[in-house]
Amino acid sequence: MRKQLFVLVLILFFLVGCSQQEMTKVIDSKDNETGKNGSDLITLQLEIIAKNGYPKNENGQTYGPDLKDLIRGELGEPDLILAVGENDTIGYVKKVDLERSQPKTPEEAVKLNDAPPREVPLYDVDGETVIGKFIIR
Repeated sequence: MRKQLFVLVLILFFLVGCSQQEMTKVIDSKDNETGKNGSDLITLQLEIIAKNGYPKNENGQTYGPDLKDLIRGELGEPDLILAVGENDTIGYVKKVDLERSQPKTPEEAVKLNDAPPREVPLYDVDGETVIGKFIIR
């Protein structure tokens, strides 16, 4: 389920484009790049993030999809991870809000698996403005 959500979030990220202006500059600067289809834009977006790292907001937080499994290197996770919240609201969740303590015993692991869904705030790209909530199942 988490992997499916990641793929959905990744696709939405590239369609929305967290660094859309930069991507547009690259496309516009190459006459032969105009008219490319969506998969070409996704590839271009991956290349921009792989080369330049995640973009940063005005508070110095990195934001975007979690690409650590798609891009080799030391990119890591952004501070604000792209997510789709309730009512299909697109925003960002803080990496620290997603982290959970690791179970120390098998019993603790079972309790974590049986835990009810939890909510974390869904933020705008500034990392301060709450625009909704994200449910972790």
